[in-house]
Amino acid sequence: MSDYAIGDLQGCLEAFDCLLEKIRFNPDKDRLFLAGDLINRGPDSLGTLRRVFQLRDNVHCVLGNHDLHLLAVAHGATRSKRKDTLAEILDASDRTALLGWLQHCPLLIDIPEHEATLTHAGIPPLWSLDQARSRAREVETVLKDQRCGDFFAHMYGNQPAGWNEDLQGPDRWRVITNHFTRMRFVNQAGELDLTTKGEADAPPSGFMPWFLHPQRRETSQRLLFGHWAALEGHTGVGKVEALDTGCVWGGSLTALRLDDLARTSCDC
Repeated sequence: MSDYAIGDLQGCLEAFDCLLEKIRFNPDKDRLFLAGDLINRGPDSLGTLRRVFQLRDNVHCVLGNHDLHLLAVAHGATRSKRKDTLAEILDASDRTALLGWLQHCPLLIDIPEHEATLTHAGIPPLWSLDQARSRAREVETVLKDQRCGDFFAHMYGNQPAGWNEDLQGPDRWRVITNHFTRMRFVNQAGELDLTTKGEADAPPSGFMPWFLHPQRRETSQRLLFGHWAALEGHTGVGKVEALDTGCVWGGSLTALRLDDLARTSCDC
């Protein structure tokens, strides 16, 4: 039995199938931990979502910003963007099953066998892991009940930029969601810059990569995340593993074997 953490698929089914073959994935005993952004921008979003759904008994996936965008479009909270590749999913005969499964995916997954925690964009540096778990559960609960329509209607936006325990309702849900699915750069106070997407060594003034914050809360857990293709799979920080190696942008799709941290990639 082997466990693999894999970065953003973004509709790149051919590369995903290549990687499964390369690691000799056995659905009877191996497990996949996917960092979210299963769909969008790539050539086969529907096929990719169907493949993950087909393997769902052995797949554990966190939600990414593109996955949430798909759900918001499906709920009528927003329209597809020009570069989206979501139409086939929205028109599919099995969309109800696919989207229902996706909407029940969490924002954070603990993998105790490997002392690891998986999220799409990382763990906010000034949050403890227990705080992160608790706040993730808040949004996951909303996504599973009648408040989900209100969540999607107010999901978009860059404010509030920082966490405040007094936040309530849609503002609270939005800031939690932004931290788990859109975070790259933060300032000293832990506030997010959500407009810069470039290299880690070219942050906006006063900001830094979240994993380099000088007051980042210590944890014995290995932190696994995707989202940031410009990192090319490297953070330079021990026990902080970047998984997105830019498949949809012509890079590669990477699987990290959690048993020994060996990496396997397929070019895209």
